[in-house]
Amino acid sequence: MDLLQQLIRIFAENGYIAVFIALMICGAGLPLPEDITLVAGGVIAGLGYANVHAMFALAMFGVLLGDAAIFMLGHHYGARILQWRFVARVLTPERYAKVQEKFDRYGNRMLFFARFLPGMRTTVYLTAGTTHRVSFLRFLLIDTLAALISVPFWVYLGFFGADNHEWLVKWMHRGQSSLWVLVGIVLLTGLVLWWRHRRRARFGLD
Repeated sequence: MDLLQQLIRIFAENGYIAVFIALMICGAGLPLPEDITLVAGGVIAGLGYANVHAMFALAMFGVLLGDAAIFMLGHHYGARILQWRFVARVLTPERYAKVQEKFDRYGNRMLFFARFLPGMRTTVYLTAGTTHRVSFLRFLLIDTLAALISVPFWVYLGFFGADNHEWLVKWMHRGQSSLWVLVGIVLLTGLVLWWRHRRRARFGLD
């Protein structure tokens, strides 16, 4: 958790702008974990250096802006972007082909679930842009729905664990599995609401 402590110190000294820059770095695919960055932002809010709700709003904006930038780069440059030295390190031809295969199999669901797969986000979003498989508005909608689950989870975890390091570390280790449980609950709730709405509509027509 040395990285977490370093980020907390940097964020506490520099405020919201440091969190925003860090999220841009995460979105670019550089080796800075987004979940730890979001937790650190929540921690400084819990310690009184920021407002937690403002931190959540900033985090949402930063995450979505970073994701959109990656998508639009791919969309604008197409497959040519794979020749860029930095991109070639993140998205090799083999990995590019593998992600395309998964898009063929799972469609836009890949965009939603990629947000919960830390090692896959950049490659999936970049591939979605280069292949023009989805419009920007649809990408942004899907990404926003996914981010509304993951971003508050990590930010508020940091906020509530700011004064209890041991508890925070324990739940950060459990975090990814807990996040998948939350995703399942949200999807199940959405499915139930959709089914009830459809049933009521059908009953009204009858």
